[in-house]
Amino acid sequence: MKGPRPDSVARIGILRRYRVLDTAPEESFDDITRLAAHICDTPIALINFIDKSRQWFKSKLGFDLSESPLEYSICAQAFLQDDLMVIPDLTMDERFAHYPVVNEEPKIRFYAGVPLVTPKGYSVGTLCVMDRVPRDLSTEQKGGASGLEPPGDHSTRIASGLGRVRGHGH
Repeated sequence: MKGPRPDSVARIGILRRYRVLDTAPEESFDDITRLAAHICDTPIALINFIDKSRQWFKSKLGFDLSESPLEYSICAQAFLQDDLMVIPDLTMDERFAHYPVVNEEPKIRFYAGVPLVTPKGYSVGTLCVMDRVPRDLSTEQKGGASGLEPPGDHSTRIASGLGRVRGHGH
């Protein structure tokens, strides 16, 4: 797990200093979600930021929700990982089989996501791809060019770029 627990006062403070929650869409984030969906050949891709009680979607492709409670967040589990988390069939994973996004529209079956980590090691969200059918990622898709790189690569650049845009380098 990267950094402090998800409900950590320090982590939430860092996230809030980025001033990204509840902001308008930005082309730079949308470019990343489109690239991830294209490379992983999925109809859904998201960049979200995880607050104390919700995940809020900064960029979304093929997904209608703007936020969801953490109690039903698959991303909240990926957020705790050190690198890529892949779940080929959510209906077969007891942690997620009962979640509304699995059993109701959009009926998500496949999930892959990586935490977005600030330069100081705080996980602030995730970049993920999803599909409505069970599947897996190929070795190439899991590799460095997949758009879902380990935290030291795209996720740090996302968080660092966000910090530069917002005037913070946490």
